[in-house]
Amino acid sequence: MKLAPIRPATQPSGSGGLSLVHLLNTPNVLTLCRLFLIPIFLAMLSKHRFNYALYLFCLAALTDALDGTVARWFDSKTEIGAYLDPFADKLLLLSAFVALTLENMLPGWLLGVVVIRDVVIVFGYFLFSFLTDERIPVRPSYLGKASTFLQLFCIIGALAQISRSWPRDWYAMLYLTVGVTALSGVHYAYQGLVLLRTREPEMFA
Repeated sequence: MKLAPIRPATQPSGSGGLSLVHLLNTPNVLTLCRLFLIPIFLAMLSKHRFNYALYLFCLAALTDALDGTVARWFDSKTEIGAYLDPFADKLLLLSAFVALTLENMLPGWLLGVVVIRDVVIVFGYFLFSFLTDERIPVRPSYLGKASTFLQLFCIIGALAQISRSWPRDWYAMLYLTVGVTALSGVHYAYQGLVLLRTREPEMFA
């Protein structure tokens, strides 16, 4: 077994403990905290406690920024973290978009574009893995990062409008979010097709 050296005093007795040690490093703990904050955020939102919901969502978004930074600074990236982090991001954003749309705080067409884009990306990833028997690294593009930032901003803006009576003339930001989100979905799909062509060129003959 090729494992990183561990001091005998802290070495776990079994493989299950070793897996737990690798799982519970600082970036992954931050990601797990983000997952645990989602039901609490939705509970506050369902009770129309918009101030608390806003604070919880901002805290969850902060953990999203911190986990990647900590992983890079301390060279503590793990394979499970590479998959757990985007999963937590998508679950947080989709949960917030669905809940806010049901509360009539965000338009349904924005939710539709976000959901379709994410479904296309996830379906494309699993289709590529099925056809090539290969797992590609999960690396967001600049457009993907921009769409995530704009989606976070829209959610925070929607919560702040209700709780602090912000003005409602911010539809330009919603349109920009839809455009960048759709464009990032097209870009990911194009990248997937190009990568698939290099692995399975006979499919494009």
